[in-house]
Amino acid sequence: MKFGYHEDCLDHTTGYRHPESPDRLRAIRRSLARKHGVEYVAADAAPESAVRAVHDDEYVDSFKKFCDDGGGEWDADTVAVEATWDAALAAAGQAMWAAERAIDGDAGRTTPFALGRPPGHHAVADDAMGFCFVNNAAVAARHVIEEGQADRAAIFDWDVHHGNGIQDIFYEDGDVFYASVHEDGIYPGSGDVEETGAGDGEGTTLNVPFPAGSGDPEYCAAVDDIVGPALVDFDPDVVLVSAGFDAHRHDPISRMRVSTEGYGALADRFRDIADDADAGLAFVLEGGYGLDTLAESVSMVHEVFDGREPVEPDDDPADRALGVLESVRRQGFGEK
Repeated sequence: MKFGYHEDCLDHTTGYRHPESPDRLRAIRRSLARKHGVEYVAADAAPESAVRAVHDDEYVDSFKKFCDDGGGEWDADTVAVEATWDAALAAAGQAMWAAERAIDGDAGRTTPFALGRPPGHHAVADDAMGFCFVNNAAVAARHVIEEGQADRAAIFDWDVHHGNGIQDIFYEDGDVFYASVHEDGIYPGSGDVEETGAGDGEGTTLNVPFPAGSGDPEYCAAVDDIVGPALVDFDPDVVLVSAGFDAHRHDPISRMRVSTEGYGALADRFRDIADDADAGLAFVLEGGYGLDTLAESVSMVHEVFDGREPVEPDDDPADRALGVLESVRRQGFGEK
């Protein structure tokens, strides 16, 4: 794979014991150093105009000044330093690069993966939250559409937390399809099956809130039976995977049970989904806070695109998860 990476993202420091630390990127790089076919690209930072195309001017001005003044605690979980502004622009720029490269045809062993931080999927149009300041995947999707590189974009979010920011930004936008599989009942509390979009965006938001303990069989079933058919039917020009790895069974803040091999199986499915939709495919890093499991999972995604055949889950989905999938079908999603 080609990995977007910029040293500025290491300068966003969050303090002692904060789970979203620069060590996340360092761990990923150490793991990838042992893999074949890894290429790094220092993508340009996002222009401020691209951030303002997604986020309200007042919020962007406040965030920029907050960093200029030295940063601090934006809220109890979301902290910044002076360098966070540049790190956020770098992370958003990598997501833009990944989307552009996917549309231009980078695929297979050159599939783009943006390794940026701070993450983005919780950042709403007018506020930072959940470790996130700039909504990287949203910036990328809006950018390629406004620049005429794509008519429609799809974002699939496999982070353990619902990407409320992406959903809110595009909730009434019919040009962007947002789908999320996440753990029910945890931060930020959004992502119910009934949240399906509004106005021009009615039917372009899809949520699968699985119960705690769900893992490879449940996630793969959701993609096979619900998410994949819905995305192909939407007919996007590019599919962005908001790739958080905190649903891993050994992540310190997750109760989900996805394995490292499970992320490989999911990546393989999205390669097929993008092919079926004749769309470009790119990955954008979100969460994942166990350093070893994060690094191993990103490496697994890379290995799949380098030719590894992922191990398929042996078990059937649990009955509780099947009930969730049936609820999603009742919203009009899934195989027709």
